[in-house]
Amino acid sequence: MAERWQKDADGILIFTGLFSAAVAALAAVTVIDLKPNSQDISAFYLENIYQLLADPNISRSSIPVTPLRPPPFSPPKYVILVNSLWFLSLGISLTCAMLATLIHQWARRYQRMTHRPRDSPHDAARTRAFFAHGVEKFRFSWVVEAMPTLIHISLFLFFAGLLIYLFNINYTVFRAVVWWFAVSGAAYLLFTITPIFRRDAPYYSP
Repeated sequence: MAERWQKDADGILIFTGLFSAAVAALAAVTVIDLKPNSQDISAFYLENIYQLLADPNISRSSIPVTPLRPPPFSPPKYVILVNSLWFLSLGISLTCAMLATLIHQWARRYQRMTHRPRDSPHDAARTRAFFAHGVEKFRFSWVVEAMPTLIHISLFLFFAGLLIYLFNINYTVFRAVVWWFAVSGAAYLLFTITPIFRRDAPYYSP
C-alpha cells in the first residue's frame, strides 16, 4: 500500500515539475503587461516635449508650470484574467508537488512503523492493523486521490487562460489551438462517462 502511494506521488512530482515550469515561463511573459511600461512613459514625455518645441506659436510664458503626467495606467481586462488563471494554476500545481512530497514522507513513516525488525510476528500484525485502521479512519486514500483532481483543475485553468490569451493575440493561432482542445475535451468526456455505462472499461478520470 505504501509503495503504491509513493509511485503515485512520484508521477505527480514529475508532472507538476514540468507543468509548473511551462506555466511559469508563459506567466513571466504576460505579467509584464500588468504594470506600466517605462518605454510608454518615456514616449509620452518625449511627444509632449516635441510638440512644445515644434510649435512656433507657443511662447515661453504659455508653457504650463505644472508638469504633464501620463494618463493613469490600466491593464487590459484580458491580461488581468489570463494572469489570474495562470498564477492560480501555478499555485495549485505547486500545492500538488508539496502534497506529493508530504505523501512520500508519510509513506516512509508508515513503512518504518509497520516493518520494525525487532517486532515479533504477532506484534507486527497488531502494528499493521493499528496503522491500517488509522489510514482508513483519517481518509488517507482521499488525500492521495485528491492530487489528480487538483492537477486536472490546474490544467483546465491553464487551458482557459491560454485560449483567452491567444484569442486576443492572434485569432488564427487561437482557431488552431481551440480545435485541438475541442478534440481533447471530447476524448476526456468520453473517458469520464464510459465507466458509467461499461463497468469493464479500463478508463477512469477524477
